Amino acid sequence: MDSKHHLDNLSYSVLKKRHREVRDTIPENLSLRIHRALSWLRCAEQQPENKDAEFIFLWVSFNAAYSHEIEDRRLFKEKKGLLNFLKILIHADSENMIYHIVWKEFSKSIRLLLSNKYVFQKFWDYQNQKITERDWLKSFEISNVSVNKALGKMDTIKVLAIVFDRLYTLRNQLIHGGATWDSSVNREQIRDGSNILRLLVPSMIYIMINNNLGIVGQPCYPVVR
Repeated sequence: MDSKHHLDNLSYSVLKKRHREVRDTIPENLSLRIHRALSWLRCAEQQPENKDAEFIFLWVSFNAAYSHEIEDRRLFKEKKGLLNFLKILIHADSENMIYHIVWKEFSKSIRLLLSNKYVFQKFWDYQNQKITERDWLKSFEISNVSVNKALGKMDTIKVLAIVFDRLYTLRNQLIHGGATWDSSVNREQIRDGSNILRLLVPSMIYIMINNNLGIVGQPCYPVVR
């Protein structure tokens, strides 16, 4: 079955049914991550007309699957845990769904997102007078060189790591009240971010359900009875 067919059919209901079929055969911690991620994916599916809510719920679904606390931007930027998570997923992705999303479905959207200064944190650091204009422009130039190299090499893991870093800035704008609900000034990045996550997150969950992944560590907030 090709990647496109799978992407068109990875709804909450389909994934939930599959999870029920296999949950007794996979590690409890992995099953808990999947269960939580699915619950937030369901919320996202109920917000087709509200991109702000859809983006937030998709991000929470991703974070439930990834299941690592991101305490601050410094820790997230190190990306060690995220890179390991992406490597595990892509290695297990025998149907190349993630590759298809990055290079076939959303290649143009990803390029636009990565060139958008409004999801580059140092642009906002400059706006808040934490750094100089020269500093943020230099950082953006260096980042764009790294982005273009990763795109040129079709380095899926590196591209995704940068995408999530930029989406994290967008997430902060929404979660920390740095944007107006349904604002007209940030629609482009919200739209692109939601569109990318709408395919990536279900695909990640699908891979987790159908592979006994070597994801180690406790969920950041385990169930306490």
